Amino acid sequence: MADSLRTRVSQIVIGSAHALLDRLEDQAPEAMMQQAIREVDVVIDEVRAELGRAAANRHLAQQQHAELNRRHCDLATQVDEAIAMGRDDLARVVVIKQLDIEAQIPVIEASLTELSTQEKELSGYVEALLGKRRDMEESLAQYVASRSRTASATGHAIQSSPAQASVDKAEATFGRLFQRHTGLSPAGCKVSAEETSKLKELDDLVQAKRIEARLAQLKATKP
Repeated sequence: MADSLRTRVSQIVIGSAHALLDRLEDQAPEAMMQQAIREVDVVIDEVRAELGRAAANRHLAQQQHAELNRRHCDLATQVDEAIAMGRDDLARVVVIKQLDIEAQIPVIEASLTELSTQEKELSGYVEALLGKRRDMEESLAQYVASRSRTASATGHAIQSSPAQASVDKAEATFGRLFQRHTGLSPAGCKVSAEETSKLKELDDLVQAKRIEARLAQLKATKP
């Protein structure tokens, strides 16, 4: 994974959602927090794309590794036949091919190890980002509930027109900053509602599986 993407993941995971809300108290925090969540979604998509490439490259490397081993076995048979016929000249040609393959196999094996490690790292980043996203959504919900209770207690109605103007201004400001620092258009980073729903369903299933596995592990350690 590129260092720039790794840095962005780290900054998101380390950052505090509550601190963000505190800083944006006078800057339409709801709109800004929602935009921050969308930014996390963009990074999740990028990490997933990297994960897909790593998985594809590992699959190709595995195929190449298997093919080289198959060819090496075939050459072993051929060299035995050449020696049996007393054709040392042919045996030498086959041995050269064997040596070439033997030089390639360790490189491919090292690549397989690296790609497997990268897949594990990227999977961990996706899980961490999804966890951070849940934290941010929870913080936003708590903030909205807190503001709602405050408004009800004071009996002051929230004027929709000034509020909408503040939201539009905040989103425009964030969009410019986001595009400047990432080179991406916030609008161009959105996925369809159907894709979002499917990804959320998959994430929920994975999370539920991890929870059940952890519970089973804890139960197994109890006397």
